[in-house]
Amino acid sequence: MSDLDHLPAVGGPATRGLSAAGYTCLRDLAEVPRADLAALHGVGPKAIRIIESALEAHGLALG
Repeated sequence: MSDLDHLPAVGGPATRGLSAAGYTCLRDLAEVPRADLAALHGVGPKAIRIIESALEAHGLALG
């Protein structure tokens, strides 16, 4: 398994919010609009920065 198969460590509330929305691994988040993530319960600016950094490490980005 690669890092793309797991969500990055963004904290419990953000992880629960992402999972509830159907995002279960990092690759699911590629090309998702930042505004869509920000609208999820528990996903704030810090979680979005962590997600962006993790995606960039794999040559991917938010939409």
